[in-house]
Amino acid sequence: MNLHRSATQLFTSESVTEGHPDKVCDKVSDAVLDAALAQDPNSRVACETLVTTNLCILSGETRTSAKVDLEAVARETIREIGYCDPAYLFDVDSCRVRTHVHAQSADIAMGVDTGGAGDQGMMFGFACRETEELMPLPIMLAHRLARRLTDVRRAGGLPFLRPDGKSQVTVEYEGDTPTRIDAVVVSTQHDPVGGDTLSSQAELRERVREVIIDPVVPSSLTDRGTSYHINPTGQFEIGGPHGDTGLTGRKIIVDTYGGMGRHGGGAFSGKDPTKVDRSACYMARHIAKNIVAAGLADRCEVQLAYAIGVADPVSVRVDTYGTGRLPETRLAEVVQELFPLTPKALIDYLDLRRPIYKSTAAYGHFGRSEETFTWERIDRTGDLKGRT
Repeated sequence: MNLHRSATQLFTSESVTEGHPDKVCDKVSDAVLDAALAQDPNSRVACETLVTTNLCILSGETRTSAKVDLEAVARETIREIGYCDPAYLFDVDSCRVRTHVHAQSADIAMGVDTGGAGDQGMMFGFACRETEELMPLPIMLAHRLARRLTDVRRAGGLPFLRPDGKSQVTVEYEGDTPTRIDAVVVSTQHDPVGGDTLSSQAELRERVREVIIDPVVPSSLTDRGTSYHINPTGQFEIGGPHGDTGLTGRKIIVDTYGGMGRHGGGAFSGKDPTKVDRSACYMARHIAKNIVAAGLADRCEVQLAYAIGVADPVSVRVDTYGTGRLPETRLAEVVQELFPLTPKALIDYLDLRRPIYKSTAAYGHFGRSEETFTWERIDRTGDLKGRT
């Protein structure tokens, strides 16, 4: 998004909990990937998952020496998420698990084996100065709300919460500067109203505002005009895979920048790092974040593009939205001088052949502080400054 206008305008981003049906699928797919990488770091995996009422289907292709019990991995992930109650009509013990995974195409393997990209495509990375994570404010707040829904549910802080949930935050900008929060939306699956844990929708709204929203949303950015929508349609008892079929890769904007900054279209979860859909997006984020952290731009988007079986990117582009301290063509040259951009080199640089992916499957792949998120490091700022 280019906000280089003085007029006030709004921008909205959403997030979902790990109990959302699409995120259940992302978690299962990445758990399969992790299980394979734990045994064979050179595993090639492309795992897709579908969930619906009491059914989980795994499909895809692999090339690995690992022996993975796919059903056991799926069930353990479903258990970890919290689908352990038959009342949800999707639970770890009673749901059926079907697996349809076959060997990777030899045609694809031929291109990857020589160090080329596992597919064609364009990948984007983005960074800006709106938050300490160098991420857009709307998506970071949405993620914090979704994660808090899960953390409070796990801790038993609100006993009526169930695993499925969504959040959404609308931020008002003046130019590129976020100035206030215009609207907050939280929708959470819950136990039946009138049962042992929840007396009314009014109680739910009051408690969610008090325990979930207020600790997360900065009071300095809210005012009397800020709107709060908590379960705005009312009852949300039917949720999770019983309420809506889930698929791997349907929340790519949640996974990235909340719509601020472009997305090439490829999903991340279930794909090993030879798939540049995933690894090159991580690298593009790393580059963009280091450019902003180095003070070379206030906002930065990096595009990398690849051809299947070809090692070097077919194009490298840097866009600083007019905030760059250097010409964008020079920044693109510096990027190619400093950062390894072939699939094999960037995989080694970011140390991606490890079982680190299940934790990425919910609450965003970017703006995270965990040590395994190597693409979030800002360790190249000195090198970048030295080239300018």
